[in-house]
Amino acid sequence: MAKILDGRATSKEIRAEVAAGVEETRARHSVTAGLAAVLVGDDPASAIYVRNKGRACEEVGMFSETFHLPGSLSQAELLEKVRELNGDPRFHGILVQLPLPEHMDETVILGAVDPGKDVDAIHPVNVGRLAQGQGPFVPGTPGGVQQLLLRNGYNPGGRHVVICGRSNIVGKPLAMLLMQKAEGANGTVTVCHTGTRDMGALTRQADILVAAMGRPNAVTAEMVREGAVVVDVGINRVPDETRKSGYRLVGDVDFPAVSEKAEAITPVPGGVGPMTIAMLLVNTLTAARISIHGEP
Repeated sequence: MAKILDGRATSKEIRAEVAAGVEETRARHSVTAGLAAVLVGDDPASAIYVRNKGRACEEVGMFSETFHLPGSLSQAELLEKVRELNGDPRFHGILVQLPLPEHMDETVILGAVDPGKDVDAIHPVNVGRLAQGQGPFVPGTPGGVQQLLLRNGYNPGGRHVVICGRSNIVGKPLAMLLMQKAEGANGTVTVCHTGTRDMGALTRQADILVAAMGRPNAVTAEMVREGAVVVDVGINRVPDETRKSGYRLVGDVDFPAVSEKAEAITPVPGGVGPMTIAMLLVNTLTAARISIHGEP
């Protein structure tokens, strides 16, 4: 049976470090790291995500405020709100919760966030900085995956990392992050996607296999070699009549079968998800420090 890579436990370590940094920044400079979350519309899942992020901020001593705006809001009105937050010194980080209503262009909205407050690290400027290994921010989920590996003794350096998925949020930035010439990276990275022929032939070569496909149980035991480290980024709802909610959460990996072959594996939930929020806190603290010192 594989070792469980516990994202909840590892994220607690990071949150404790962030809390200490928040307190130091407050004590030395009278600055409290602040995060503004923008939620547009009434998507239940988005509301839960934003609430969880707000609670996480409170737990580490950060100032957090959620701006819940109606789904009927025009794009111009949302852009005006983003610009207002860009200029608000209380907030060092700005998070625009996705998805946005269909009548809004996410690329335009996200591009309006000040790159220095883009703690999701998805502004084109920050994507370019990541590609060049410059920082200062690391996208939440890719950074969470990297830290979960490193803090559990699985350095990607010199290992073959196979990533299933090429999204702008996970697959692409994770590939850029793990292939950097830097401590905690230096992996040999292969990215698989919907156009990949015989994906299993590639995944079976992986020392570290990352599934970020958005398809429940897409990675089967036959696709994993003995002793691999498997990181499941997916989170999918599947029907389950035995649950009060009528569904249960599963990842992109067939957990019961793959855990019999892997050396280590992340659970869903409780794996990558808590790490993503922890890295958002790290980025917000970094932004606060930059506002004081001009550098992290």
